[in-house]
Amino acid sequence: MSYPAPPDQQHVSSLRGWHLAAGGAVAAVLLQLWGLYRVTGPPQPSWIPNADKLAHAIGFAVPVMLILLALALRPPLRSQWPTRGITALVVGIFGVHAVVSELIQHVWYQDRTGDLLDVVADWVGIAAAVVLVRVMVPRGSRSTYRGLAPS
Repeated sequence: MSYPAPPDQQHVSSLRGWHLAAGGAVAAVLLQLWGLYRVTGPPQPSWIPNADKLAHAIGFAVPVMLILLALALRPPLRSQWPTRGITALVVGIFGVHAVVSELIQHVWYQDRTGDLLDVVADWVGIAAAVVLVRVMVPRGSRSTYRGLAPS
């Protein structure tokens, strides 16, 4: 028979989760910025058509997902979905960044071009991240992450 973790241990566990998600979000954003703004574009494997679209979707999905997850796990509101305003702000910033990054690549880079389909792939990644975090952190559910043992 297993028992739920003591309250202090639950708090430490939530803080660890928050720190991991926040640290992962920072790393993911830095990696995304490096990928979007390096001088040469990523190599294209000839055997996978439109592989860059998948890279764009993942490159936007991972940072958005980790930011929303970090917000959901932040103390003292552990395991609660971020407010609509905060979610809209995160989605809006990354949605605008998708357009701006392609414009910058098109205007200021000689070896790179802006692509409308890259923007669409970025937006698909953002939407997928929101859906994934919604599934991972149900709205208003706090007991899901409290380590309750099955009876």
